Amino acid sequence: MNALIAIGLIGGDIKKHVAIALAVVVVVIALPVLAVFSLGSDAISFLSGSSSAVAAAEQGFYMGGLVPGDTYAWGNCTYWAYAMRYWAEKPIPTSWGNANTWDDNAIRDGYVVDHKPSPTAVMQTGAGNLGHVAYVTDVDPKTGEWKISEMNAPRFNVVSTETYAASSAVYYNFIHDKKVGTP
Repeated sequence: MNALIAIGLIGGDIKKHVAIALAVVVVVIALPVLAVFSLGSDAISFLSGSSSAVAAAEQGFYMGGLVPGDTYAWGNCTYWAYAMRYWAEKPIPTSWGNANTWDDNAIRDGYVVDHKPSPTAVMQTGAGNLGHVAYVTDVDPKTGEWKISEMNAPRFNVVSTETYAASSAVYYNFIHDKKVGTP
């Protein structure tokens, strides 16, 4: 039976089979290109300045997989802040909206929000049209300087780090864990 099927395929119109094979190759090649172009002009501009995928990753272009449960817009600061908390095993809700509403929604959901950075906290500001969030990676106990990991600050889907002086913390909100006893 298998031999009859193979003979039928081979004995068929060879031009048709070649055309199908070429179409499959074109689709396989086109999909990654379409995926990159769907990221928008900022991402294309960033990638065009990178000599390779490794160089793009070294410059901060996120090439990791999707984060389970992360419904925030991929490539944006909210996606990254959620992901970092998820990986730190301190998940946060996916219902907080744009970055400029995270502080109010965190308070509503029982999270501690203050002006004191600490590792694993989410830094939040309402500045700009949609605000910005980032993940606090470190706080120097001697100087009070704090470091963040953020996405979409210099460019869409680019992960970068920044260090802030201790005195700048008063200008930002920091979302910590839930208050003790909050369900």
